[in-house]
Amino acid sequence: MKLITWNVQWFCGIDGRVDLARLIKHARAMADFDLICMQEVACNYPALPGGASEDQPSLLQSLLPGFQVFFGAAVDEFRMLGGRMQRQRFGNLIATRLPVHQVQHHPLPYPADPRPGGARSMPRMCSVATVHAPWGPLRVMTTHLEFYSPLQRSAQVAGLRALHAQACAQAAHPPLQDETGWPFQNKPHTPSALLCGDFNFEPGSEDYRAMLAPFSTDATSPGLVAPPCWQDCWTVLHEKQPHAPTFRLFDRQYGPEPISCDFVFASADLAPRLRRIQVDLQTQASDHQPVLVEFG
Repeated sequence: MKLITWNVQWFCGIDGRVDLARLIKHARAMADFDLICMQEVACNYPALPGGASEDQPSLLQSLLPGFQVFFGAAVDEFRMLGGRMQRQRFGNLIATRLPVHQVQHHPLPYPADPRPGGARSMPRMCSVATVHAPWGPLRVMTTHLEFYSPLQRSAQVAGLRALHAQACAQAAHPPLQDETGWPFQNKPHTPSALLCGDFNFEPGSEDYRAMLAPFSTDATSPGLVAPPCWQDCWTVLHEKQPHAPTFRLFDRQYGPEPISCDFVFASADLAPRLRRIQVDLQTQASDHQPVLVEFG
């Protein structure tokens, strides 16, 4: 099973041109992927650099025949454009050709930042698709955390960990069996999960360490076991080798040196299945580099 995660920057390349077909063509050249998780997908934001007036999720559906496409809008707002009120959306997208059991979109914490004058920020969320991988049910989570506010980003790390813990608890103690065909009907719950995206923190940072920290059991919920902790797929395969850069490789407007902030984290039970992780260091189809992981 192959997965690509990519902050696509509304498909705006380093050349300033918005081109969805170019980016998808490059992703296909990287691998015959089963899943692609994208961040910064836009609908009707003509003011973004390069222009992003299109309904990008709909265009992606046409560019990915045989895939199901699931878009989660972290920002969903209305603004006067061209003399009329129009809807604008911005968020994450999961496309997969694997069988899908269920899809969920979770808003992440968005606390006020009390610094003088406030902090530039936007709402953030996590899209989750439970798919049927070759070995069984798998939760695939993709997200894009806050860039400008460390306070909000840290709260969002805690929120992602809480989502994983909640899903693992549901797997350990599933709801009452229900075959009525109503919305209460049975759903697969699994502790096996991948969490990928643009986290806007670097390896070794406080937020990075918090993401990978062991989980503890909740004393108020007897009978629950600690969820499997997250492992960084890069370090699983490359141990102490520095992460390949995924941001600021070609565009330095956000900082002077390339950094790594796009990761794939796997629940510990998936680590033995990990076969390959690769960062494409050549493409300029976005201001971020794509990350490919392969599981056996």
